[in-house]
Amino acid sequence: MRINRKNDLSLRLLETFEALFRCQTTVGAAEDLGISQPAVSNGIKSLERQLGFTLFERAGRQLKPTEDARLFHAEVEPLFEVLRNIETEARALRASTSGRLRLSTTPPLGHAALPAILAGFLKDRPNATVQYAVRRADTVLQNVQMGISDIGFILGLRSHVELDIIPLAEGDLVCVLPQNHPLAEKPEIYPEDLAGHELIGLETHLGMVVRNAFDARGIPFLAKVEVRYCHTACTLSGAGIGASIVDPYSAAYASNLNIVTRPFLPVTNVVACAVVRGDKSLPGIARDFIDEVRLELKKYSRTLTFRQ
Repeated sequence: MRINRKNDLSLRLLETFEALFRCQTTVGAAEDLGISQPAVSNGIKSLERQLGFTLFERAGRQLKPTEDARLFHAEVEPLFEVLRNIETEARALRASTSGRLRLSTTPPLGHAALPAILAGFLKDRPNATVQYAVRRADTVLQNVQMGISDIGFILGLRSHVELDIIPLAEGDLVCVLPQNHPLAEKPEIYPEDLAGHELIGLETHLGMVVRNAFDARGIPFLAKVEVRYCHTACTLSGAGIGASIVDPYSAAYASNLNIVTRPFLPVTNVVACAVVRGDKSLPGIARDFIDEVRLELKKYSRTLTFRQ
């Protein structure tokens, strides 16, 4: 088949042909495409001139495809299948039900709150895919800087010279205790209450925040066991090893362990935040996930107001 290349075939003309091939009336094709009947007729005439053969023959009120038209349709049908797939994907992206979500998170959120939030988020997004990495804070920031991750989630970061920080919620540190601990019946726990009791300390920046709170009350923080992650501290506390001071999100999502959670005083807060690149727009699915995380975290903390 030799096609006159003087005017390249336009997608619009092919769409007109495909609609008339299906509907077999200019009225139906016009309604399908949202254009006028003359536009359908003129489009088919233009396509026939470019192809060099007749596409439709009138049979009563209908326009029947010629044999050449049937052969031509078989050639272009794969193109329309691709276009239909593209339209479906575009609608899914607009509704944020599709796409790729690339996340990096530090363990306090990545091992506690985020898995449950992500599970609920994905229920309505069957075509979405996720890359999920739990890393140290410096690696989370590096992943976002390098574009490996769309979003990083971290505790306690209030500013960064190269990345945008989106505060999500501010919560107060809590004390977790074994269920049979002597202090389990107290409504709130002060550093002086924990003097003389076995403590599980944190090796991270959050651990330093806890030690400072003890120092401010003149109470030494003497850890029996030191761990890196808050969820690990909750697990060890549930095993009866001792008390620990952790973020409210880790404690909330460790409630199935054999622990009790009490407010830790004086009030010592920690901010949960999302980290993104300021020079790169986020896909819709990423923006929606940030909103979902903010909504869920506020159940366990005081929500902050901010500009995104």
